[in-house]
Amino acid sequence: MMRRAVFLDRDGVINRAKVRAGKPYPPANLAELELLPGVPEALARLREAGFLLIVVTNQPDVARGTKTRATIEAIHDGLLQGNATRPPLPIDRFQVCYHDDADGCRCRKPAPGMLLEAAQALNVELATSFMVGDRWRDVEAGRQAGCTTIFIDYGYAEAERSAPAVRVSSLAAAADWILNQMRSNS
Repeated sequence: MMRRAVFLDRDGVINRAKVRAGKPYPPANLAELELLPGVPEALARLREAGFLLIVVTNQPDVARGTKTRATIEAIHDGLLQGNATRPPLPIDRFQVCYHDDADGCRCRKPAPGMLLEAAQALNVELATSFMVGDRWRDVEAGRQAGCTTIFIDYGYAEAERSAPAVRVSSLAAAADWILNQMRSNS
């Protein structure tokens, strides 16, 4: 039986991105990780509705030599385990691309490789799934994979190269939209 998923970018969707000169950057380490408001509740509602929750994240700082895989994995473990100030999140899978653009890989968004790999591994029907992101690369990866795309618009200073199905202001608003779509289609 095919399953539905919500694919989620990490930085700017689940956790706060550090914005410098209009461009978002990931937290440097687990100590800098800060969940965005409403994220635990939004993920819980999506999970309750039967969606798999799959994080698909570009982490090119590993290829650039400014971060280690261990640092990225510690952040992901922190999202799963939670702590005194942050609840554990119900994420089913992390798909990570550690490459930079020059590597020409098939997994780095805007290519759909991470979504396709996770879909195959978890038996996900992409046509009934969603991709939520805060950058054009997320939207394009979701579009190429055949998902409905949702763009969290923070007004970053970068060109928008792919139009989403819908624009929202937060993951909570994205969850509302997805759940409303489910109700109207059933």
